[in-house]
Amino acid sequence: MRKLGRAVLFGAVGVLVVMCLSGCADYYVSPNGNDSWSGELEEPNKGQTDGPFRTLERARDAVRALKKQPGGLKDPVTINIRKGTYYLDAPFVLTSDDSGSKGAPISYQAYNDENVVISGGRPITGFKEVEVNGRKMIAAYLPEVKDGKWYFTQLFVNNRRRPRARLPRGGYFRTAGLLEDEPNTMKGQDAFKYSEGDLKPWRNLDDVDIVALTFWVESRMGIKALDESAHTVHLTSPSIFRLLDDHDTTKGARYWVENVPEALDRPGQWYLDRREGMLYYYPYAGEDWKRATFVAPRLDHLVRVEGSAGKPVEAVWLTGLKFAHTEYRLPRDLSGFCQADWGVPGAIRFVNARDCVVGGCEISHIGTYGIEIGPGCERTFLAGNKIVDMGAGGFNVRGGSNRTTISDNDIWDGCKIFNSAPAVFIMDSGNNRVAHNHIHDMDQIGVSVGWVWGYGASKAAGNVIEFNHIHDVGRGVLSDLGGIYVLGARPGTIVRGNLVHDCYSYSYGGWGIYLDEGSTGVLVENNIVYNTKTGGFHQHYGKENRIVNNIFAFAKEGQLQRTRPEPHKSFTFKRNIVYFTEGTLLAGAWGDDGFTMDYNLYLDARGTPIDFLGATLDQWQNRGNDAHSLIADPLFVDAAKHDFRLKPKSPAFKLGFKQIDLSHVGPRPLEQVEPPLF
Repeated sequence: MRKLGRAVLFGAVGVLVVMCLSGCADYYVSPNGNDSWSGELEEPNKGQTDGPFRTLERARDAVRALKKQPGGLKDPVTINIRKGTYYLDAPFVLTSDDSGSKGAPISYQAYNDENVVISGGRPITGFKEVEVNGRKMIAAYLPEVKDGKWYFTQLFVNNRRRPRARLPRGGYFRTAGLLEDEPNTMKGQDAFKYSEGDLKPWRNLDDVDIVALTFWVESRMGIKALDESAHTVHLTSPSIFRLLDDHDTTKGARYWVENVPEALDRPGQWYLDRREGMLYYYPYAGEDWKRATFVAPRLDHLVRVEGSAGKPVEAVWLTGLKFAHTEYRLPRDLSGFCQADWGVPGAIRFVNARDCVVGGCEISHIGTYGIEIGPGCERTFLAGNKIVDMGAGGFNVRGGSNRTTISDNDIWDGCKIFNSAPAVFIMDSGNNRVAHNHIHDMDQIGVSVGWVWGYGASKAAGNVIEFNHIHDVGRGVLSDLGGIYVLGARPGTIVRGNLVHDCYSYSYGGWGIYLDEGSTGVLVENNIVYNTKTGGFHQHYGKENRIVNNIFAFAKEGQLQRTRPEPHKSFTFKRNIVYFTEGTLLAGAWGDDGFTMDYNLYLDARGTPIDFLGATLDQWQNRGNDAHSLIADPLFVDAAKHDFRLKPKSPAFKLGFKQIDLSHVGPRPLEQVEPPLF
């Protein structure tokens, strides 16, 4: 076997350092390879008698055989994957038989930074010109769709997501009432009334999806029956919550319909007719559809790294690769999930795996989360990746896992199908670190940590969320959200050094840092939060939290919100700066004094006196609050341009405030990323 050295991912990011290890083994995979060859050559030899493997499975099996040799495997092995797109018929599965070891990982990597795409989709060809709805379009026959073996909700043309035909063409419909007489409950419904003309007995009603938005979730439902005379529709599954407006029960919930054949009337849209097995696409003017690449997804996972409780997968690295095209369809009787779309899988899935790495990869054009960390996972390192154009979010870390590091990733343009998915979701899992990520353009939350509501026992303790740049979350689509969200008793959780801004909800909510039900023992320090709808900071209820040395600026409504008083101290709020030009300082329930506030600096830049719940600052201080706090100009360098550095003479320094350094926020230069500690 050739000993050419191996490219090792140093620090689990995209820096490839050549390490000449005399004992290491290399294999090669290429679209022009052959699984009957040795896999030891970078490209086929002149006689076409030897060369790289053709499939990932063959390379995996070669490593298994290598491990069975006398003495086993003591040195690293690298599977170098040559440029090209690898369309998978099934997920690529690695088990404990495919493990590496400490100091000798099994690495699957792009060879010399070549463009390698692992796809769960299938190219679609055979388009012909047709006329639909009085317009010239193209169509392709897909027998697998007609036979019920394939159904997809995404289409990518030249690597660009194209929208399904939908109504209304802009904005939303609203439900016109419920069939049940329970307007004030949150219980979901499997039927509702609609306004005349919104829904119709379209051709192939079985193909149409109704998507409703309520509170913090979306519900996706099929149509079981439509009564046009009564203006009622019955659904294939109940909605997650009531189909009324979030806070105004005199209004209906917002919804739209997708995959409506009669709505296919704008360029770039498409419609899939399941009954006929026909895909219809409306090309843009001048679009060369005959040369275009059409891809639709077939798989829900691309890679599954799955061990067992007694035999975990160890030391598998995926580096420098691109992953694309996944699809997840809800069961017919399920409209979604009660929070964070937690049940949506990831394109790459780890279960019972230890010391594994995904670094320097790109995951894009997917209908799922990017990476899913399941039960039994320990010390997973996910760094330097780009995750974009997701049906859900970037990372879904499930209960039963521990010590996942998510750092230096770019995560954006998500929630294309599952609107309530956070960019990073950590569910009942502890000792994780989410650091130096750039997260933006999501419909719900940037980073969500927790589960277990209230003060119930949870494993989600000791999580650290630091130095992330999080912005443009919410986007006015859903309610009850924040840039950073913590739920439940989370002792040892730290939220520090983050830059969070532009968090806007549809209705209530839209906070920068949001400590929800039962949040306990959380330290929030050295964060800068600005441009939020409802407040820079909100605590629903909890205890013994500390909010120290933060800047909260430019919320539209209340700058600080506290919702539920309890017979204990909610939080300590010290050495913070609160600066605003609209709304009020305090919102919610502050009448019980179950909190400690002091050494803070406040300014309403409109020049009006600050209202402390109907009191002046002196009266507020007489209640025992903010005894040493000031109302004064903090002397930012340029607040209008969101430069919140303090000038040397800022009165905040006299209160003990320390300048917040943003130079560490967001993804770092690759050479600064710490290597995995295993």
